[in-house]
Amino acid sequence: MPKVTYTDHAGESRAIEANAGDSVMETAVRNGIPGIVAECGGSLSCATCHVFVDEADLAGLPAMDEMEDEMLYGAAVDREDNSRLCCQIKVTEGMDLHVTTPETQV
Repeated sequence: MPKVTYTDHAGESRAIEANAGDSVMETAVRNGIPGIVAECGGSLSCATCHVFVDEADLAGLPAMDEMEDEMLYGAAVDREDNSRLCCQIKVTEGMDLHVTTPETQV
């Protein structure tokens, strides 16, 4: 079963079994993960699901598209090289993804 580990800015982690085909954001919201606001519900019109993807996992993800790239410039916490919007990351079979949430999303 796919798994996503969410670590908050203070270092507390929660590993969640995820459903293939769901987004990392949907998985977070469904499981009450703090730090994922998901204000727009995954429609790529806000940046309140900003995460930092573990460097070891980044290469295994599809590249972000231009719209996601632009939205990250509006994130409450400055983007980094490993920044992604987790509404745009689909859970895949066998996934073992590690992400960290920023200190704030708004």
